[in-house]
Amino acid sequence: MLRAVLFDLDNTLIHIGERQFFQVYIPAVARAFADVMPEHLFLERLLSSTGMVLKNDGSMLNVDCFMNAFCKGYEAHRQDFWQRFVTFYETEYDRFRSLASVPPGVRDLLLELRETSLKVVIASNPLWPSIAQKKRLAWAGLGDLEFDLITHIENMTYCKPRVEYYRETCAKIGESPEACLMVGNDPVNDMVVGTIGMKTYLVTDSDPAGLEVSRTTYTTAPPGIPKPDFEGPLQDVPVAVRALMGD
Repeated sequence: MLRAVLFDLDNTLIHIGERQFFQVYIPAVARAFADVMPEHLFLERLLSSTGMVLKNDGSMLNVDCFMNAFCKGYEAHRQDFWQRFVTFYETEYDRFRSLASVPPGVRDLLLELRETSLKVVIASNPLWPSIAQKKRLAWAGLGDLEFDLITHIENMTYCKPRVEYYRETCAKIGESPEACLMVGNDPVNDMVVGTIGMKTYLVTDSDPAGLEVSRTTYTTAPPGIPKPDFEGPLQDVPVAVRALMGD
């Protein structure tokens, strides 16, 4: 019996042209560190630290994995550096809202699910701070809704496409993978969970360009990813939900 629905965020519930977004995001966040490191060094550290998070083995929170790598040689600045990231998201991040668009009917879809007995999870790849996840949910018109879990860099110890990320998510909501449905646009990062028994819904109405950066998070697809149990536009997710609930 279906008990929870997990949603990817970027290019599932909100559409963001990743290449265009990062072209303006990177220089902006680098300016928050301009007094301590040049932009090229900041970018090098940001990318290498993110790569370390993608390899995190569950031994520490993703945020600690990131900051350990980012602050190497700058250990005395660790608290200050983290606060710079947080302040950037608090004060600057909303400037990029115009680069995002919202799929039609996304709020109605989430409201419909919230009226059921199902748990609803934002299962976004936990590479971003909590405040960044909440900002993007607000851009999608979902900022006022309550979710049973939002995954982010501060509360997870694995990343997609590792199935451990999904096991950790399920453990946090107290459900087995077999009792959940994962909805996302990425045939690897999101559909890999089918290998541990979770039902999957591949969203087909997002811009394929939205996967440009996501594909860099895995060099090769994990073997044996099954075909999605369901496939279609985001607005048809309730059809799959009703089928899994036996309605």
